[in-house]
Amino acid sequence: MKLKKITAAALLTATALIMFLIEAQIPALTPVPGIKPGLSNIVTLFALWTLGGWWALAVLLCRVVLGCLLTGQVSAILYSLSGGLPALGLSWLLKGFFPSDRLWVLSVFSAMAHNLGQILCAVAVTQTPSLFFYLPLLLISGIISGAFTGMAAQNICRRL
Repeated sequence: MKLKKITAAALLTATALIMFLIEAQIPALTPVPGIKPGLSNIVTLFALWTLGGWWALAVLLCRVVLGCLLTGQVSAILYSLSGGLPALGLSWLLKGFFPSDRLWVLSVFSAMAHNLGQILCAVAVTQTPSLFFYLPLLLISGIISGAFTGMAAQNICRRL
């Protein structure tokens, strides 16, 4: 059983990494930095739902580290983890409160936690509190992208 989970986690990590690399090639959708769909989060949600929290954490960590190394954005590891870890942590914590047909709602909360974590990291690193002015726009984009990625993960979970 453990070998099956390791294999599934490896396949999910590879899938998330490919999605991360493809998304890195897409030009910015808005003039505001940091707004992107977060397609690889579909895989993290799927891993959380099907394999469990520790496996989803492993998928997330591997995807972030390998993705940032492959794109040459080593400094982005800090920002990616500052968003990804709170997002996964909140999803893991709230998972039991959401049925499988409401995974998209869980994803919205997760995306908002991701944006909050990243903005807190950016303020701490740059010592620029005025970055908090981006938060409302980031939260709105998080709601939209979280709903999209959540619906995609929900459909994948239902079909597989």
